[in-house]
Amino acid sequence: MRREQTEPDVLMPVLFVGHGSPMNGIEDSAFVRGWQEAAKRLPRPKAILCVSAHWETDGTQVTAVEQPRTIHDFGGFPRELYEIAYPAPGDPALAQEVVRRMTHTKVSLDRRWGLDHGCWVVLRRMFPAADIPVVQLSLDHAQPAARHYEVGAELASLRRAGVLVVASGNIVHNLGMAKVRGEDFNEPYGFDWAIEASQLFKKLISQRRHDALCDYESLGRAARLAVPTPEHFLPVLYALALREPDEPLEWFNDVPVAGSLTMTSFILPGAWPRRPQPSPM
Repeated sequence: MRREQTEPDVLMPVLFVGHGSPMNGIEDSAFVRGWQEAAKRLPRPKAILCVSAHWETDGTQVTAVEQPRTIHDFGGFPRELYEIAYPAPGDPALAQEVVRRMTHTKVSLDRRWGLDHGCWVVLRRMFPAADIPVVQLSLDHAQPAARHYEVGAELASLRRAGVLVVASGNIVHNLGMAKVRGEDFNEPYGFDWAIEASQLFKKLISQRRHDALCDYESLGRAARLAVPTPEHFLPVLYALALREPDEPLEWFNDVPVAGSLTMTSFILPGAWPRRPQPSPM
């Protein structure tokens, strides 16, 4: 069934979320609380489309299953984390709609993938009832960053169809150089080059220099250290491609961890009728 109905007075928000450690799926942290505060500000979506750093494919694919499985795509963590399930329903009709709307990109329906930890770790804390349908859109690993930006832009009409787009990665992500001080992975701590890269990326985002961000490899040593492989950075481009010309961008969880990662997140707030607040007594 096609979702032809639109709501012209509603522009759904868009989120980019720095997801960090899978342990954020079960532990309390300042970052989890930041996700939860962001969720409180959102209108209830009809469905969620997630672009996660942890689903790379040949070509672009979208999940089209009634009940996506919870994927524990990590190792070396406590048993408790592997026992977590996020039983949100899928939405095959939305998957078909994504295929129809993305007229410049061939999108294949996938019936094997589920919700990877870049998706469910975040959504479990933001929408714990797991009652909102979720689909995932994959990253085509053969495409350059600029092409991913173009793919992201094709999702724009979904914002007026009640769909919340959540892009999940990390703006700075060099796991091979991570260094945890003490026992807390989430302790704020950043190497000089990671802080330099973070500041540069945020400046370019604030200036809407999306062309420069797509060409991040030319931005110097700090940027290349921050993005040694593209998969965690690409979701940023999907979110930015959906920003309206006059739409503000609001940062949250803007903190480095483990030396070489940042949890920096942002929201494009969209626009929708707010419920009137009760008058003070």
